[in-house]
Formats: sequence, structure tokens, C-alpha cells
Amino acid sequence: MMTDDPFAPLSPPRPQGDRPLAGLTVLLVEDSRLASEAVRLLCLRSGARIRRADTLKAAHRHLATYRPAAVIVDMGLPDGSGVELIRLLTALPQPPAILATSGDDAVETAALAAGANGFLPKPVESLATFQTAILSALPAAQRPRGPRELDDDRVQPDPLALREDLALAADLLAGRGATGPETGRIAYVAMFLGGVGRSSHDLQLTRAAETLRRNLARGGPVEADLSGLSALVQARLSAEAAAI
Repeated sequence: MMTDDPFAPLSPPRPQGDRPLAGLTVLLVEDSRLASEAVRLLCLRSGARIRRADTLKAAHRHLATYRPAAVIVDMGLPDGSGVELIRLLTALPQPPAILATSGDDAVETAALAAGANGFLPKPVESLATFQTAILSALPAAQRPRGPRELDDDRVQPDPLALREDLALAADLLAGRGATGPETGRIAYVAMFLGGVGRSSHDLQLTRAAETLRRNLARGGPVEADLSGLSALVQARLSAEAAAI
């Protein structure tokens, strides 16, 4: 409705068939630049606004100032588990739609038990899958009415995001910028690279990261796994640099 008041708040865009998330704000809590870029493109195609936090601490800062309609939480973050944030969100008076995401499908049970409304396995790149997951988690009043044509397009993140993830992993594998117990650093980089491998469709990298994670959980030696994974990351960085 038109108004003569120039300072009157604008009505949020209404959801439409090709932009079913118009007017919604999505908070993405994700440490991977590659995964974040994919979700940014999906939100753009769907009409949603997106804000990103790369740690639990940053997510708390966002939530102190506004309430998103939906929150997508990566299960493995630099400063803790996504389960902590999911439990906090479910305790809010009006909790948002909560989706967990990970490159490790085994954590889906823990995410749902903590209160997540759904789970997005990485890679998250299908427009139809993304929109359906968000809409299914939203209250009925916030979903667009009428039939909706599913667009099964897939997004392709900028390769620069992958290079940034690989560079971060190389630093972590070398112990640069790392804090906390050594086993915690190794466990984090294994989970991080597992997600990066799946998001980039790099089967060799995914398998190497999963092997490191399994051997670490069993308490076995991981020196050879770390050395091999480090060499693999360096090879990927060199290949990405040569492609520029």
C-alpha cells in the first residue's frame, strides 16, 4: 500500500514461484568459503538475504542483534560443535528454522537430536534441494502459497573460494595459527577438509581426510596420514595457481 510518509517502513518482498524465499534472512554459520559461496548463490537465486558467521562466537554476535528466519549450521566449526548452537536456537522463544550441514553424514543424527529441523549433506549446490529444505523447515504461514515449479539448477562457486579453503588447511596442517590441543587441531582440519573435498567433488581429498579422521578416533598413529594429506593439499594449491 502507498503512503505519503517517506520514512514509513517498506513491506518485505513477497515470495514468488521462482523466488520462494523472498523477504527472508538466512544466517549461515559456516567456516568454509567454498561452501559459503555456494549457499550465497542459492540464496541469491531464491530471493533470500544472507549473513555469514564463520565461528560460534561470530554467530552469537549476529543473533544478539537480529533474528533470522532460518539458520544453517555447519556441524564442525573452529571454536566448537554446531550442536551447541542448535541447542541454543531451539531454546529461543521463537526459534528460527534450523538446518544442519556437514560433509560427514554420520553427524545427522546428533543434529536432529539437538533440535535441527533438517540436514543438508555437502555439497549444497542444488537449487531445488536447498529451497525444499528451507521451506519444509519454515512455519506454514511463511511458505509461499500455490504450486511451485522446482528448478533443479546447480550453482558453481568461484574457484577462488576453494583456493582460500586450501590455503587455510595448509596453514592448519603446518601448525600455523593453531590454538588448543594438538588432537583438536587435527580433528578439526580432518573434518574441514572432508567437507571441502565433498564440496569440490574431490574424491581423493575426501578419502584422505576421512582416513585421518578415522585413525585419529581409533587412537592410532596419524603421522603418515597428516603427511599425505598435507602433500595432497599442496598439490591442489599448485594446480589451482597454475590454472589462474
